[in-house]
Amino acid sequence: MKEYKRILWHVIIAVCTVSCGHNVQEAPGNNAMSQVVFIPEQNGYELVWQDDFDGSELDTTKWHSRSDGPRRVGFNDPRMIEVKDGNLLLKYDIIGNRVLGCAVGTQGRFETRYGYFEARIKLQHSIGPWAAFWIQSPKISQGEDPAGFGAEIDIFEYFKELGDSVACSCVHWAYGPNMQSTDSMESHMAGLEKGFHTFGLEWTSDKYSFFIDGLKFHEVTEGISQTEEYMILSMELPEMLENIKMACAPDTMAVDWVKVYSRITE
Repeated sequence: MKEYKRILWHVIIAVCTVSCGHNVQEAPGNNAMSQVVFIPEQNGYELVWQDDFDGSELDTTKWHSRSDGPRRVGFNDPRMIEVKDGNLLLKYDIIGNRVLGCAVGTQGRFETRYGYFEARIKLQHSIGPWAAFWIQSPKISQGEDPAGFGAEIDIFEYFKELGDSVACSCVHWAYGPNMQSTDSMESHMAGLEKGFHTFGLEWTSDKYSFFIDGLKFHEVTEGISQTEEYMILSMELPEMLENIKMACAPDTMAVDWVKVYSRITE
C-alpha cells in the first residue's frame, strides 16, 4: 500500500507539472535543476531492497546500531532508536551531562554498487541535531582512489541553522590527511521542514544525481565510487557546541521507508 501511494503521488505531481507548464524559472519554491518528477520504475529501475519499518523493533537482518559510544561532541546510544507506528524514529536528547544521538547502517547486511536509493523522512525541528541519509564504502579509509576504495555520498544533511528549507548534499573520498570533497550543494525547497519528504540518489558509473520529492537538484561527476557501499541513517551532533546551547531536546527524525532500486538488465 505504501508503494502504491508513493507511485500515485509521483504521478499526480508529474501530471500537474506538465499540465501547468511549470519550469524552473516559474517555480520559486525550489531551486531544482528540473521540475520533472523522477519515477525509478519509469526510468529502467526495479525495486530490490526495502524496509517499511512496520514491526515493533529494528530489523537486525537489515540494520545494526552504528558507532555506539563517543561520537564528536556527543554519544551514539542505541536507546535513541525506536520503531513505532510504521516509522523508524532516530532521536536526539540531552540526559544528565550527555548529549545523545544515534545511527543505523546496513554494513554487512546489505551492500551494493550503483542504483537509485530513496528514503521518506520527516526532519527534526530544532537547531543542534543533524539528520542525514548517506552511503559509505567499508574501504574508504584504505586508499585515495574513489573508484576502488569508494566514497561517502551524503544524499542529504539537514542543519536547521541554515534555514528551514535548506538541505545539503556532498561527496567525500580518500579519508585521511589527503581527503577530498566536492563543494557542499544546497537544495532549497519551500516547506521542507513540514511533514515527510523523499530524499533520493541516483548513482551510476559516471555520476551522482541528488533528488528531493523526485526533483533533481544536483549532479556530480567527481569522486565516483565503483565499489559496493552501504546505507546509513543518522541523527547525530556536529562539532558545533554553540548549536547545542540553542537546541531544543528531545527531537526526532522519523523514517517512513527506505527503498533501493537496481537498473534492469536486458
